[in-house]
Amino acid sequence: MTTPLVPPFTRETAIAKARLAEDGWNSRDPERVSKAYTVDSQWRNRAEFPRGRKEIVELLTRKWARELEYRLIKELWAFDGNHIAVRFAYEWHDDSGQWYRSYGNENWEFDAEGLMQRRFASINDMPIKEEDRKFHWPLGRRPDDHPGLSELGL
Repeated sequence: MTTPLVPPFTRETAIAKARLAEDGWNSRDPERVSKAYTVDSQWRNRAEFPRGRKEIVELLTRKWARELEYRLIKELWAFDGNHIAVRFAYEWHDDSGQWYRSYGNENWEFDAEGLMQRRFASINDMPIKEEDRKFHWPLGRRPDDHPGLSELGL
Protein backbone atom coordinates (compact mmCIF):
# COMPACT_ATOMS: atom_id res chain seq x y z
CA MET A 1 0.00 0.00 0.00
CA THR A 2 1.48 3.35 -1.04
CA THR A 3 -1.49 5.49 0.05
CA PRO A 4 -0.90 7.07 3.48
CA LEU A 5 -3.26 5.83 6.18
CA VAL A 6 -4.49 9.29 7.16
CA PRO A 7 -7.89 10.94 6.83
CA PRO A 8 -9.90 11.34 4.78
CA PHE A 9 -10.12 7.57 4.44
CA THR A 10 -10.95 5.65 1.30
CA ARG A 11 -12.38 2.14 1.47
CA GLU A 12 -8.89 0.76 0.81
CA THR A 13 -7.18 2.85 3.52
CA ALA A 14 -9.96 2.20 6.06
CA ILE A 15 -9.61 -1.56 5.54
CA ALA A 16 -5.82 -1.27 5.85
CA LYS A 17 -6.18 0.84 9.03
CA ALA A 18 -8.47 -1.79 10.57
CA ARG A 19 -5.98 -4.55 9.72
CA LEU A 20 -3.09 -2.58 11.21
CA ALA A 21 -5.10 -2.14 14.40
CA GLU A 22 -5.87 -5.88 14.46
CA ASP A 23 -2.19 -6.70 13.97
CA GLY A 24 -1.16 -4.38 16.77
CA TRP A 25 -3.69 -5.79 19.23
CA ASN A 26 -2.72 -9.37 18.30
CA SER A 27 0.84 -8.53 19.34
CA ARG A 28 -0.51 -8.18 22.90
CA ASP A 29 2.16 -5.51 23.45
CA PRO A 30 0.55 -2.59 25.33
CA GLU A 31 3.40 -0.16 24.53
CA ARG A 32 3.28 -0.95 20.81
CA VAL A 33 -0.52 -0.65 20.70
CA SER A 34 -0.49 2.68 22.57
CA LYS A 35 1.65 4.28 19.85
CA ALA A 36 -1.33 4.15 17.43
CA TYR A 37 -3.19 6.63 19.68
CA THR A 38 -2.66 10.32 20.38
CA VAL A 39 -0.91 11.14 23.66
CA ASP A 40 -4.25 12.45 24.99
CA SER A 41 -6.49 9.82 23.36
CA GLN A 42 -9.91 9.29 24.94
CA TRP A 43 -11.40 5.81 25.23
CA ARG A 44 -14.50 4.07 26.38
CA ASN A 45 -13.70 0.40 26.84
CA ARG A 46 -16.45 -1.53 28.60
CA ALA A 47 -16.84 0.37 31.91
CA GLU A 48 -13.40 2.00 31.78
CA PHE A 49 -12.60 5.46 30.42
CA PRO A 50 -8.83 5.73 30.04
CA ARG A 51 -7.27 9.00 28.93
CA GLY A 52 -3.87 9.12 27.29
CA ARG A 53 -1.26 6.53 26.45
CA LYS A 54 -0.21 5.81 30.05
CA GLU A 55 -3.75 4.77 31.03
CA ILE A 56 -4.15 2.83 27.75
CA VAL A 57 -0.99 0.83 28.56
CA GLU A 58 -2.28 0.15 32.07
CA LEU A 59 -5.67 -1.06 30.77
CA LEU A 60 -4.11 -3.30 28.11
CA THR A 61 -1.60 -4.75 30.58
CA ARG A 62 -4.46 -5.78 32.89
CA LYS A 63 -6.53 -7.03 29.94
CA TRP A 64 -3.87 -9.37 28.54
CA ALA A 65 -2.93 -10.66 31.99
CA ARG A 66 -6.57 -11.82 32.32
CA GLU A 67 -7.44 -12.68 28.68
CA LEU A 68 -5.00 -15.49 27.85
CA GLU A 69 -4.20 -16.77 24.33
CA TYR A 70 -5.97 -13.71 22.91
CA ARG A 71 -6.66 -13.79 19.15
CA LEU A 72 -8.61 -10.98 17.44
CA ILE A 73 -10.24 -10.32 14.07
CA LYS A 74 -11.50 -6.84 13.09
CA GLU A 75 -13.67 -6.07 10.08
CA LEU A 76 -14.50 -2.70 8.56
CA TRP A 77 -18.14 -1.70 9.03
CA ALA A 78 -18.23 1.92 7.82
CA PHE A 79 -16.01 4.96 7.28
CA ASP A 80 -16.36 8.67 6.56
CA GLY A 81 -13.72 11.40 6.62
CA ASN A 82 -11.68 10.84 9.79
CA HIS A 83 -14.04 8.21 11.27
CA ILE A 84 -13.96 4.43 11.00
CA ALA A 85 -16.37 1.90 12.53
CA VAL A 86 -15.36 -1.74 12.89
CA ARG A 87 -16.89 -4.87 14.29
CA PHE A 88 -14.69 -7.44 15.92
CA ALA A 89 -14.52 -10.76 17.70
CA TYR A 90 -11.76 -12.25 19.76
CA GLU A 91 -11.22 -15.53 21.55
CA TRP A 92 -9.41 -16.02 24.83
CA HIS A 93 -9.49 -18.07 28.00
CA ASP A 94 -9.24 -17.20 31.65
CA ASP A 95 -6.87 -18.74 34.18
CA SER A 96 -9.36 -21.55 34.89
CA GLY A 97 -9.32 -22.61 31.21
CA GLN A 98 -12.81 -21.31 30.34
CA TRP A 99 -12.86 -20.07 26.74
CA TYR A 100 -14.78 -17.00 25.60
CA ARG A 101 -15.61 -15.30 22.36
CA SER A 102 -15.96 -11.56 22.85
CA TYR A 103 -17.95 -9.62 20.27
CA GLY A 104 -18.01 -5.89 19.82
CA ASN A 105 -18.09 -2.71 17.83
CA GLU A 106 -15.67 0.18 17.87
CA ASN A 107 -16.03 3.74 16.64
CA TRP A 108 -12.76 5.49 15.90
CA GLU A 109 -11.85 9.13 15.29
CA PHE A 110 -8.41 10.07 13.91
CA ASP A 111 -6.31 13.22 13.91
CA ALA A 112 -4.72 14.59 10.73
CA GLU A 113 -1.59 12.41 11.24
CA GLY A 114 -3.66 9.22 11.37
CA LEU A 115 -3.39 8.65 15.14
CA MET A 116 -6.57 7.58 16.89
CA GLN A 117 -7.79 10.35 19.17
CA ARG A 118 -11.06 8.78 20.29
CA ARG A 119 -12.10 5.12 20.61
CA PHE A 120 -15.51 3.96 21.80
CA ALA A 121 -15.87 0.19 22.27
CA SER A 122 -18.88 -1.90 23.22
CA ILE A 123 -18.01 -5.51 24.05
CA ASN A 124 -19.95 -8.63 25.10
CA ASP A 125 -18.39 -11.91 26.26
CA MET A 126 -19.87 -15.32 25.48
CA PRO A 127 -18.51 -18.48 27.13
CA ILE A 128 -17.67 -21.13 24.53
CA LYS A 129 -16.36 -24.68 24.62
CA GLU A 130 -12.78 -25.13 23.52
CA GLU A 131 -13.98 -27.28 20.59
CA ASP A 132 -16.15 -24.36 19.37
CA ARG A 133 -13.17 -22.05 18.88
CA LYS A 134 -12.70 -20.68 15.37
CA PHE A 135 -9.41 -18.75 15.74
CA HIS A 136 -6.59 -21.32 15.59
CA TRP A 137 -3.54 -19.53 14.26
CA PRO A 138 -0.33 -19.33 16.34
CA LEU A 139 -0.31 -16.36 18.73
CA GLY A 140 0.50 -13.12 16.94
CA ARG A 141 -0.63 -11.72 13.59
CA ARG A 142 -3.55 -13.48 11.91
CA PRO A 143 -2.29 -15.15 8.72
CA ASP A 144 -3.49 -13.52 5.52
CA ASP A 145 -5.19 -16.74 4.42
CA HIS A 146 -7.17 -17.15 7.68
CA PRO A 147 -10.87 -16.34 7.17
CA GLY A 148 -12.28 -13.08 8.48
CA LEU A 149 -15.44 -12.61 10.51
CA SER A 150 -17.86 -12.74 7.58
CA GLU A 151 -16.23 -15.86 6.14
CA LEU A 152 -16.47 -17.53 9.55
CA GLY A 153 -20.17 -16.71 9.83
CA LEU A 154 -19.59 -14.36 12.73
